[in-house]
Amino acid sequence: MKQPPLRFLTSGWPVRCWAFSAGGVVLGLIVLLGLAALLFFGVLLSVVGVGLVVLAAIAVFGLPVAKMERRRLRLVEPVPPPDPHGSLAGAGVRAWLRTRLREGATWRELGYAVILAVFFTGANAGFVALLGLSGILLAAPVVVWALAPETVMIIPGHAIPGPSAALPFCALGLLGLVLCAYVAGVLALAQVKVAFFLLSPREEQARSRVIELTRSRIRLADAFEAERRRIERDLHDGAQQQLVALTMTLGLARMEMGESASPAAGLVTRAHGEARQALDELRRLVRGIHPQVLTDHGLADAVAEVAQGHPLPVTVDFDLPHRLPGPVETTAYFTVTEALTNAAKHSGATQVAVVGRYTNDRLILVITDDGHGGADPALGTGLSGLADRMAILKGRLVVSSPQGGPTQLRVEVPCSG
Repeated sequence: MKQPPLRFLTSGWPVRCWAFSAGGVVLGLIVLLGLAALLFFGVLLSVVGVGLVVLAAIAVFGLPVAKMERRRLRLVEPVPPPDPHGSLAGAGVRAWLRTRLREGATWRELGYAVILAVFFTGANAGFVALLGLSGILLAAPVVVWALAPETVMIIPGHAIPGPSAALPFCALGLLGLVLCAYVAGVLALAQVKVAFFLLSPREEQARSRVIELTRSRIRLADAFEAERRRIERDLHDGAQQQLVALTMTLGLARMEMGESASPAAGLVTRAHGEARQALDELRRLVRGIHPQVLTDHGLADAVAEVAQGHPLPVTVDFDLPHRLPGPVETTAYFTVTEALTNAAKHSGATQVAVVGRYTNDRLILVITDDGHGGADPALGTGLSGLADRMAILKGRLVVSSPQGGPTQLRVEVPCSG
């Protein structure tokens, strides 16, 4: 609607602004009557309890008003303010009402409905009266001619003798229409500004949605971790114990058969070896899901155990004053194991160092290998997934791996919410 003055007059914008203001009078009167009726019946019926429902309806009355206003604003604003409310498809009435009443946008839309009903309705009504008067003055010669020989008085006490005598009023009406064009433009611009201020999504809404999304991801991660622990516990207490019993039974059977050269003795010996291999494999699987030592003794001991079984020499240096929160320990543990796995498979390193410190309520982990470098999280080494997990805990993972080495992973994880 930003047009030079003369171009504005010769464009279609004045007519659009007039239609917008005239429609504002109709909508404003409907909103005013609706608010007044809800308030009246809400107060009147509050003695019997039903009024509370009516008063609650006032709180959400701005929602349909804002929805209609966004459509009406397209007359003077090609891109109206977007809807700040999220979808509540499938929600019940009580859940829908509870959610909407908690949203700041609902109360801003109610405020807009009040401003529309009280201020803009009066302003637009005054404009419509001015527009109607300007139209009558512009048509004065035609009115005098059509009503002749009846006496026509535009100014009380001063009769207009003929159409030619009404021409000055026609010029005044034309000047009034020009004035109405600019007045309508100013009114429309003011209403657009107020609408964008009150009906647009606010930054805190986007921030709250990001917070809720983060919380949802944390809940999913916690649920996933709880399921991992359940699987680990079931394997440890169930299948692993059965395999231990089977291994012992086969070992006893092998001892009973002694040095017998019978085919059955060979099969028992072979079964005993395969049972031991299956038990070792199951133990590695259980440690990969969630190591028991991490639950029982903490991060430092769990990393030390991994280092002992690693194919490369690994030095571990941890200085933690106390146990850390479970999600922090779990994330840090799997970060270390992923880094050690990458070092063994891809780096060509001969040794790895893992350092852990607790500083300013943050866990700092530094994993360094002396390999050839060139590690890239985008190549699917598992580091991007670890970085995503760090983001859930508001931590960060920094990878430094120049060509020629060394490769260093620095992890910082907050240990408080």
